[in-house]
Amino acid sequence: MKIKPYTPEHKSEWDEFVRNSKNGTFLFYRDFIEYHGDRFGDYSLLFYCDDILTAIMPGYIADKIYYSHGGLTYGGLIMANHTTAANVLELMEHLTVTFRHQGIKKIVYKAVPHIYHRLPAEEDLYALFRHKAVLTERNISSTILLSEKVKYSDSRKNGLKKAKKNKLNVSESEDLNSFWKILSDNLKERYNRLPVHSLEEISYLKEKFPNEIRFFSVTDNAENMIGGCLIFETEKVAHAQYTAATEEGKNKGAVDFVIDHIINTVYPYKTYFDYGTSTENGGLYLNESLIYQKEGFGARATVYDIYTIDL
Repeated sequence: MKIKPYTPEHKSEWDEFVRNSKNGTFLFYRDFIEYHGDRFGDYSLLFYCDDILTAIMPGYIADKIYYSHGGLTYGGLIMANHTTAANVLELMEHLTVTFRHQGIKKIVYKAVPHIYHRLPAEEDLYALFRHKAVLTERNISSTILLSEKVKYSDSRKNGLKKAKKNKLNVSESEDLNSFWKILSDNLKERYNRLPVHSLEEISYLKEKFPNEIRFFSVTDNAENMIGGCLIFETEKVAHAQYTAATEEGKNKGAVDFVIDHIINTVYPYKTYFDYGTSTENGGLYLNESLIYQKEGFGARATVYDIYTIDL
């Protein structure tokens, strides 16, 4: 087993591996990883077994801790179709020995949730168990299996009735500027924080990944934007990255309207619709009002787990 740190010369090899992997998504392409390169250093790794690329892992090092990767929602080992459990045990053993020699104290590992796997890909979870990894953070996301949808709650049905009564319209849009103002105002008022991505960053990413990042806006009958939802689309999942509405939009059912449109009109062919997490403080706090709204669409729990190996 050989481990090589990523360098720009590996870009084509890296991206091609992600494209053909069993659990990679567009978030692992180098153009996505590197959009926030100024905030995180990069110490991504490539693992070769008998000179064949077997796995990759985006990550960085800070204060003698290896993180996989600070700028991504998920992102442990990305594995090839041919990668076996024995391969992953070998590379994890090699990695931990190497890191100990380098003075690394811990590995903080973000597993890719199973809904994003193209093929079963939980060899890493077994290897983490073998290395006495501890589950240190568990966030709960709300997911709909689109082939087995649960009926909407009365609250969501009422929201849709309001939207139809108020003659709202939903359509795909490129107007991220207007939506980012709505989103930023919402987050500032409710949580005193800003979106994870700035307008400049999300505009850059949408330009780089126009087929994977799509925005759906809700307008009133005067064509004023009153809400919307930004989707990160992967092979099996439509993930709601950002959803927001103005006060008028909330009162008129804009959020219910756009989510219903995405589920039933835009992406009925996907395996999952993932409505995002509703936890804070490393998963120790559940925002019950937020998850109640998501569960009203029939969404149920998928966990996003983070493990720590003490070296």
